[in-house]
Amino acid sequence: MRTCGILGGMGPEATIDLMRRIVAHTRAADDADHVHCLVDNNPQVPSRIKVLLEGGTVSPGPCMAAMGRGLEAQGADFLCIACNTAHNWRDEVARAVNIPVLDMIALAAAEAARRAPGARAGILASPAVRLTGLYEAPCRAHGLEPVFADEAEEARLLGVIRAIKAGRTGDDVRAALKRVVENVLNKGAGVLIAACTELGVIGVDAPVPVVDAADALAIAIVREGAGPDALKEPEA
Repeated sequence: MRTCGILGGMGPEATIDLMRRIVAHTRAADDADHVHCLVDNNPQVPSRIKVLLEGGTVSPGPCMAAMGRGLEAQGADFLCIACNTAHNWRDEVARAVNIPVLDMIALAAAEAARRAPGARAGILASPAVRLTGLYEAPCRAHGLEPVFADEAEEARLLGVIRAIKAGRTGDDVRAALKRVVENVLNKGAGVLIAACTELGVIGVDAPVPVVDAADALAIAIVREGAGPDALKEPEA
């Protein structure tokens, strides 16, 4: 068994959702069969949206790097970041520690290519993910062409994300997400990537394969922490 250190709190419920997914993907007969996880569920990480979209000046990078060092000092053998947008500072975390940092973006792109080879990949994410280009290179490296929602629908999606962060997951929020999904599907997406960990809290329903980045990360955590034999059978 190897210990996973999770940089969380971005947001808190999405971090808990990731933990549920780790448990769900583990073939376990008893407690001891599960991955040992150290979780820094820190909601005080400076806002990624604020610094990338709203002119904020406080980078989350130093805080995230300090979290990584703390988790390493506590015994983590590898790290992960439970937030897509926060992967903009993944390299800063990696430079601060002496252990590997899993790449949720690359993992999600690889899984999308497995589920729908050569497809257009609809990226469901905040505008910050598009503006930083986080998914472009990983998708194209796997033969996928990333597509994003129109500007108005992207703004609607950001509203969905903010609603989930505020604990609102009702029918109005789900209907708004459905409109965004329809917009991306109309652009020819043959696979969707839920590229915000908040979206995993309510799920994405679509007539094409849907890859949740948090789910791809959870599978990698089980594989790295407990070995490939600990994984339940993957979805077809």
